[in-house]
Amino acid sequence: MKLKIKITGPNVHEVGYRTFLMGAALSLEIERFTAFNRREDGKQAVVSTVEGSEEQVAAFKEFVQNNRPELAEVSDTAFLDLEGNVMRIEAYSLLNTNEQLNKGINAILRMDGKMEQMLNKQDRTIEEIKGLREDIQPGFAIQFRQMQADIRAIKERLGMP
Repeated sequence: MKLKIKITGPNVHEVGYRTFLMGAALSLEIERFTAFNRREDGKQAVVSTVEGSEEQVAAFKEFVQNNRPELAEVSDTAFLDLEGNVMRIEAYSLLNTNEQLNKGINAILRMDGKMEQMLNKQDRTIEEIKGLREDIQPGFAIQFRQMQADIRAIKERLGMP
């Protein structure tokens, strides 16, 4: 038995919906499954396909009707007949993993650029602090030596060693 499921709503992308659905399919031992994010009429949609025994597909349908990721906002769920092939879940899993890795690589590259900017700013700040210290330190050293001399003179007047 085959089934196409279309889940639409204001927030169904970037909430883990596809992984959520794949976990349910795996737990039901469904061998053929896909889930893709789509935009339809300017709205977010997750379109999933499943193929399995009648019992497996019925259980998956019930799961989808009664469960959703915590951050998802769903306005409609449609269940449609499906013609054609459904990808093996192992192949879909590899495809999904590759997509997530690509997202991770881009995030790391953006972080690397930000880190470089932060390090450059930190280096400039350190140089500014060094410059301030060099401006202040010579005068401070003279004042400190003068205080030491004054303390020695006071001790001598008081007869202290």
